Amino acid sequence: MPQYADSIFVIAIIIATVVIQALVAARAHRKQDHYIPGVVAPELDHHSFVFRSNRTFMNSLENVPLFVVTALLAMFAGVDANTLYVVTSVFAAARIVHMALFYKIATNENPSPRSYFYLIGLITQMVLLGLIFSA
Repeated sequence: MPQYADSIFVIAIIIATVVIQALVAARAHRKQDHYIPGVVAPELDHHSFVFRSNRTFMNSLENVPLFVVTALLAMFAGVDANTLYVVTSVFAAARIVHMALFYKIATNENPSPRSYFYLIGLITQMVLLGLIFSA
């Protein structure tokens, strides 16, 4: 699959982003005065970086694996390599901006600015599925 090398590189960036999120969440969690490993205190909300870093990581765990599997399926289905590269790049950029906004903006309002980048990622997932079904 050498024609998909660029898309595979972007997928590696997406996965690396999730690993970074795991490290950030673990560090934030352990910096608390009192914590139980693996448990985010139920009284925390978006005003807590511990909560936001955990939710960022959890959100990626909910969305990234499905996208990666779909991107691999697109390769096996023969989706055009350049098109797949564009779609994976848009998804990666949306997820990175989503992550940055989730870390930066402490709001319980919905939709928040990060919601729009989540939506961009979801739309790229649907576009990718459409490309697979039409391949």
